[in-house]
Amino acid sequence: MNEDLKFIIDTAKEAMDDAIVHLAKRLLTIRAGKASPAMLQGLMVNYYGSPTPLSQVANVNTPDGRTITVQPWEKSLMQEIEKAIINANLGFNPMNNGENIIINVPPLTEERRKDLVKQARAEAEDSKVGVRNDRKNANNDIKKVDDASDDEKANAEVDIQKLTDIHIKKIEDVLSKKEAEIMTV
Repeated sequence: MNEDLKFIIDTAKEAMDDAIVHLAKRLLTIRAGKASPAMLQGLMVNYYGSPTPLSQVANVNTPDGRTITVQPWEKSLMQEIEKAIINANLGFNPMNNGENIIINVPPLTEERRKDLVKQARAEAEDSKVGVRNDRKNANNDIKKVDDASDDEKANAEVDIQKLTDIHIKKIEDVLSKKEAEIMTV
């Protein structure tokens, strides 16, 4: 196979793999039944005037399936962390015991579970769109290759379609796992 075509296929595969990795990260932030430090991932705390990720100013743990504890490295940050958790609009009510911030994660209602499934499906759909865009870009690049025969280009397009189908299936598998996790009481 032509080296340019091989490079285009490899690049498309890499981009499609990235879409799945990105989806997995996005789905981690969607709450499913039990408490997880990932629920607070991406939370920014005002640290001496600059927004800083929570993970860089505190330890976040889950001692059990219903509780998240946040232990700041500096006691002066307790109020800033509490404010960040409340402002993030996650539906949590942080409690401060002087040492840690304790968050009791309430059980999900049926309606909230359905909303979270919709959110997960939207994330999966975004990833599918990304994979399809990667396919379109690769096919456009294939057409631009001058030193390849029409048969080689057609074969490369078939390979790109196979990659697309595989990655769409992976996205659907990741989504169905997450849906099952969310709907499990």
